[in-house]
Amino acid sequence: MVKTVRLEPIAQDSAIETMGNLLSVLLNKDLDVLKECGGHGRCATCHIYVKDGMASLTPIARREQRTLEVITSCKPNSRLACQARVIGSGVVVELPPGMYVNSIKDIEALIGRRAEQDLLHPLTGQVLVEAGKLITRSMLKKIEDTTPFNPSNYFSNSSSV
Repeated sequence: MVKTVRLEPIAQDSAIETMGNLLSVLLNKDLDVLKECGGHGRCATCHIYVKDGMASLTPIARREQRTLEVITSCKPNSRLACQARVIGSGVVVELPPGMYVNSIKDIEALIGRRAEQDLLHPLTGQVLVEAGKLITRSMLKKIEDTTPFNPSNYFSNSSSV
């Protein structure tokens, strides 16, 4: 059975099969989602906020909960799109504002410019460079200190999931 998911703030509806994950909706709309961990619930690159319809999604599993615990922009209505499957109607989701940094090379060419939107760490969602701020070499060093983006670095002290 087909369900509808509303994407905010772009105000678009998207059809999804029952038990389809929200990541497929984001990818079908060509939204900038990196899925750095390959959709396994270990990074923040598909982090979303569920504005309505949380009960119409599968419950949060332990792996997703562990990942959400390290996301600095996490809120009570946070989910990972790769882990949230649609089981009912009325789901409205919103992407966190900002752009996830995939690699240092992505922003090297931007040194000396102002960030058009927040640049976010792909695992924690931490704002690395705020929107409107100048991207400097020292900012690049701060970002380099957070790479490589290896999820196991962040979960090494966690019990196995």
